Amino acid sequence: MQQLIQDLTKGDTSVVKAPAPNATRGYLLINSTVSLISAGTERMLVDFSKAGYLAKARRQPDKVKMVLEKVQTDGLMTTIDAVRSKLDRPLPLGYCNVGVIRDVGDGVTDFTPGDRVVSNGPHADLVKVSQNLCAHIPDNVDDETAAFTVPAGIGLQGIRLARPTLGEAFVVIGVGLIGLLTVQLLRAHGCKVLAIDFDEAKLALAKEFGAETCQSGNGEDPVAAGIAFSRGNGVDGVIIAAATRSSDPVTQAARMSRKRGRIVLTGVTGLELSRADFYEKELSFQVSCSYGPGRYDPNYEDKGQDYPIGFVRWTEQRNFQAVLDMMAEGKLNVKPLISHCFAFEDASKAYQILSKEKSVLGILLDYKSDVADRGTKLVVLQSNQDLDPVPGFNIGKPVLGFIGAGNYASGILVPAFRLTGARLKSIASATGMSSVHVGKKNGIEEAATDTNALLCDPKINALVITTRHDSHAKWVCEGLKHGKHIFVEKPLALSRKAFTEIGTIYEKMDRKPILMVGFNRRFAPHVQKIKSLLQKKTQPKSMIMTVNAGAIPVDHWIQDRTIGGGRIIGEVCHFIDLLRFLADAKINKIRAVAMDTRCKDSVMIQIHFADGSIGTVNYLANGSKMFFKERLEVFCEGGILQLNNFRSLRGYGWPGFRKKRLWRQDKGQKQCSKVFVDAIMTDNYDHLIPFSELEEVTEACFDVMEQLS
Repeated sequence: MQQLIQDLTKGDTSVVKAPAPNATRGYLLINSTVSLISAGTERMLVDFSKAGYLAKARRQPDKVKMVLEKVQTDGLMTTIDAVRSKLDRPLPLGYCNVGVIRDVGDGVTDFTPGDRVVSNGPHADLVKVSQNLCAHIPDNVDDETAAFTVPAGIGLQGIRLARPTLGEAFVVIGVGLIGLLTVQLLRAHGCKVLAIDFDEAKLALAKEFGAETCQSGNGEDPVAAGIAFSRGNGVDGVIIAAATRSSDPVTQAARMSRKRGRIVLTGVTGLELSRADFYEKELSFQVSCSYGPGRYDPNYEDKGQDYPIGFVRWTEQRNFQAVLDMMAEGKLNVKPLISHCFAFEDASKAYQILSKEKSVLGILLDYKSDVADRGTKLVVLQSNQDLDPVPGFNIGKPVLGFIGAGNYASGILVPAFRLTGARLKSIASATGMSSVHVGKKNGIEEAATDTNALLCDPKINALVITTRHDSHAKWVCEGLKHGKHIFVEKPLALSRKAFTEIGTIYEKMDRKPILMVGFNRRFAPHVQKIKSLLQKKTQPKSMIMTVNAGAIPVDHWIQDRTIGGGRIIGEVCHFIDLLRFLADAKINKIRAVAMDTRCKDSVMIQIHFADGSIGTVNYLANGSKMFFKERLEVFCEGGILQLNNFRSLRGYGWPGFRKKRLWRQDKGQKQCSKVFVDAIMTDNYDHLIPFSELEEVTEACFDVMEQLS
């Protein structure tokens, strides 16, 4: 497949070849025929990517504040790395797709291969879309017309929030693509419409669609025009579809509205509201959320759980269907909105026009490539020497395959393994595009979406698993069955049942491969220093690990017990392992108490070790970002060691040691990866985490979850 992406660092827009995604449960694969470039939204993204760092910062003051907070806690170099990593991720462009269904995943009931559909899929010749974000196209609606369904759905949702009635006077401020579609939809509702814009050509189209017009850039007063248009009463409602950083559209909308008028924002503007304007008239103001109910709800969009029509009449999908019905009845005319049409392979020319010509509206991309060529599951990224297959325990030849190419893999883990000198052969991900990006960036030879092919590759003798938490146990079991060494990002499993299955498979193996969990903090240089200092002591230790974790929304995937495991299993496992490593003794007892919150993600965990040492993990989601994120304190034989954010270590009353400081935060990821690779190369497992300790930590996490339940 080929997909259009935007480089947020350099500003380049390019078509990239990637392996085709799989049709997973609840999803469709669609062979694209046409897609529409949304002029306002996509121009804004392209212009942002081409801006310098200072200009980017000025446009996102809230992000600047977050960066400054991170500098104070994590240090300048770590923050720079994080910002660069964020901007380095390619951004898929587009959300207005038309095509023919190629394949459907399990659980899809209303769509079949061969159906012609519209979706919010990106600009790509093969797209993967949830069934709730697709709609059937009527036979008498051509592909070019159907491509305008999604932006029309955005306009329609804004209108539904404004609740127009027959005969009311409405104003549309900003008649770009969505604004002109909104004009037609309001006219279909039986409303009088006044269109306001700077562009004379766009206003001419609005007039063609039945609106009166006001050219605000030509000396006309929008407020006076709105009052006159409403016969002096003030308009009933205003839809703001403009894209500007100014707050003028909101001010103008308030001043031209009647008492208890309705204002809805479907575009992007400044939001400096005058209380007096809104207070005296009791105006209502609402920001419309994209295509309608269901947007950004993972249960609706990802899991395919529809809302009952008796309770939620209009969802994203139903808004799409309503727009398509209007197109089929000839009540929505989009042909005058088509400015240009390009072959998909020439998409970069389309974006050059988009940046230069501010008056363009709808630019169509046409897909003519052979559909048979779009389904390849493997893309070669680097020239490589074809080596003979290597047995799983052949010393000196670590050949790695990566399963998963998410943010942590891209920014931290894969670069760490690259530094080890191992051969990085394959990387597989669900979307394909992420594996291409991470693979090219780190010198990996090939990108894939067929994980089973990677498992069966005889040249790969070690797997690095960085997928979502709920799939870790599955891929660990599969990797072990194929005789591969395994490095899996924490956690090892989300349930005792899954963990028991791993243990059963592992214990039955005659020659056991390496099974490593990414508990990297025990490999951090400061922690290694603490360990060496503690080895000189004979008495039990008292340890306090304070984690200023910060709040995560209730609907975040990691809070989902079946997907992320919750924050105890998904994150706190790191700190239980760290204390287990420093105590160097078995866990005897563990007790936990949580604040009475819905997520129970502010917890205090007390651990008692076999040698008499004790440890406390204070994992808190209700603190300030201005404080250290991770602080470790160790008390032993009259001395104290304090580690702040894995940057500075200080000793109090500790003979021979006062402090150690790093320029850059180091949580041990590089050393953790190196230990794994070195063990494969030398067949020496002395520095690995023993499986018995992995068992202790995993079981301790399950104990905590049960106590909190």
